[in-house]
Amino acid sequence: MDTQGRGRADDVDPADQWMLNPRTGAYEHRPPPPAARPAVPSPRAPAPGRTVPPPRGDRPARRGRKGTPRARGVLLWTGGTMALVLAAAGTAGYLYIEHLEGNVTTTDVGDAGSGTFAKDESFDILLIGTDKRTGAGNEGYGDRGSAGHADTNILLHVSEDRTNATALSIPRDLIVDIPDCPTKQADGTVKVVPGLRGVRFNRSLGEGGRDPGCAMRTVKENTGISVDHFMMADFNAVKTLTTAVDGVRVCVAHAVDDKESKLVLPAGESWVEGEKALAFLRTRHSFGNRGDLDRIGAQQQFLGSLMRKMASGDTLTSPAKLMRLAEAATRALTVDSAIGRVGTLKDIALELKKVPTKNIAFATVPVRDNPAETVKATVVLDEAQAPRVFAMVRDDVSLTEVERAEKRAKAAVADRLKGPRADASEVRVRVLNGGAPDGSARAQVDWLRAGAGVPDAENGGDAAAVQARTTLEYAPEQAAQARALAALLGLAGSALTPGGSVTDARGAPAMTLTLGKDFRGAGVALDAAPARTPDVRRSTADKVQCAS
Repeated sequence: MDTQGRGRADDVDPADQWMLNPRTGAYEHRPPPPAARPAVPSPRAPAPGRTVPPPRGDRPARRGRKGTPRARGVLLWTGGTMALVLAAAGTAGYLYIEHLEGNVTTTDVGDAGSGTFAKDESFDILLIGTDKRTGAGNEGYGDRGSAGHADTNILLHVSEDRTNATALSIPRDLIVDIPDCPTKQADGTVKVVPGLRGVRFNRSLGEGGRDPGCAMRTVKENTGISVDHFMMADFNAVKTLTTAVDGVRVCVAHAVDDKESKLVLPAGESWVEGEKALAFLRTRHSFGNRGDLDRIGAQQQFLGSLMRKMASGDTLTSPAKLMRLAEAATRALTVDSAIGRVGTLKDIALELKKVPTKNIAFATVPVRDNPAETVKATVVLDEAQAPRVFAMVRDDVSLTEVERAEKRAKAAVADRLKGPRADASEVRVRVLNGGAPDGSARAQVDWLRAGAGVPDAENGGDAAAVQARTTLEYAPEQAAQARALAALLGLAGSALTPGGSVTDARGAPAMTLTLGKDFRGAGVALDAAPARTPDVRRSTADKVQCAS
């Protein structure tokens, strides 16, 4: 029997079952004795404008004499152990943590992900929503007999400094190559599921015994982004999580009456939870061109709203609501073994909590219609835009700050580097690696030639010494070239070092660009703004948007 159910009547608030032990300083599970329980549940009035009764945690507080254990327990729960339920923090709720631990399902994905979670590094989590039909009331959804495909996929990148995060949606109908996938079997052996070429992304999970590690490997194969962990949920997760927070506010530009998903909503804002929330996420005939890409936009809007609701004071100040949320979240999730402990999930939650919602950007992998199809049903990567987006994620560059950073970089360069500039085609530069990752000099040269119009860039190999900052050394007669290159790379005036020139492979004088430890990737400016911004539609978690 679970912790909440042990020795409790239905009218007892779960929050009241956890009391502070003054001798140990820990919170312990203490169901009230039978004699202390009310014989008759308190009447509950329906919340204004809602057709469902409010959960127990929203009832008026029971009256108790000041100083009684029950009164102190409620106050201590509210004031001191909110984080326990939200993120199972510390040892204060050891028994409850043990209970939550038993809720989480884990999958061993081998070397598809990271074996640990580090609080001081950026991390990437693949969020997967499957179309598996398990669970009460879900018989009418998904494909009958399906093992559960990767129906909804979001690659969540959280920056190293926790100032921003990018939630990048991967269309399920994106044509990809699925690599061979080693999968751990129930008896401990490893079976390699053969890969596939030119198929939908959603087939990277379920089919042929592919586990979430196969979806993680598929992301790396097609984007170059290494995925650290995964979190997977099915239909029930949407129902239980939205019910745990008393519903999520959504907005539609036009009234919706979808016969297939059974979603009926008036134009404007509405509250959805449970079955209705699931219908909102699954409907694809009510938005845009009735396809999966427009459904993705509605899903992003929904997730932003759910984030705001979970972080709201209404949720955080309700111990019972927090407990329901902890129960729902842990029961709903399947995660990789490396993060399967509640303590690790707590760490991830606390790291995510540091990111302001205004800096959580939602975007979709840039795609275009599959040219091989007459009737358009699938999409392929947009070769012009997608690599730039993937590079930004790999290089820990924020989508939310990119435009403002570009403007600041241009203004700084214009102010510090006043004077004439040469054309990019006139720039001659030798690139050295002075502390950047291996291969950076070669990658930067490739970008300068192909992406910046600097044909006379060459790779000079490793510098004589490692340096913290990237520098550009030039002779006096190369000042116009230096200004031009600084503008392309986002280099500040302080990074330019007047000095001498070197002789390049053609025997001509060239400047020396030495990449330091601050180098963040080819084509990425040192102020963390990419030298050229990919043209992608994006939204942020702090703003309400209406699906149309």
